[in-house]
Amino acid sequence: MKYIFLLGRILFSAIFIVKSFDHFSSKMIEHATEMGVPMASILVPIAGVLALLGGLSILLGYKAKAGAWLLVIFLLPITLVIHRFWDTKDFFANMMHQYCFFKNVSLLGAALMISYFGSGPLSLDKK
Repeated sequence: MKYIFLLGRILFSAIFIVKSFDHFSSKMIEHATEMGVPMASILVPIAGVLALLGGLSILLGYKAKAGAWLLVIFLLPITLVIHRFWDTKDFFANMMHQYCFFKNVSLLGAALMISYFGSGPLSLDKK
């Protein structure tokens, strides 16, 4: 069972680690600006740092409860500001934003569970 928890941490953290680097690109900052994010040139890279630190924390099982809270702080505004499917008129854009919104809600749920239960076995916190 301890390997299943480790696999879960690896799979959960992967999206945050891999996609965090996109938050330093001009394309991502430009997209956020178009979506109405204020001070996108500052806030988007900060979001990338939160995602990277939170993802690494959970992957390694080092201070995973704190790392999970970093991901909650990362996910909440992105979910509510960027993926406003209720404001999207185009069918395909609406479908994509709705998918991303509910994916993020699911990720929020998992992050909240990790913030409560911690990193589990096979983690740096347990050594």
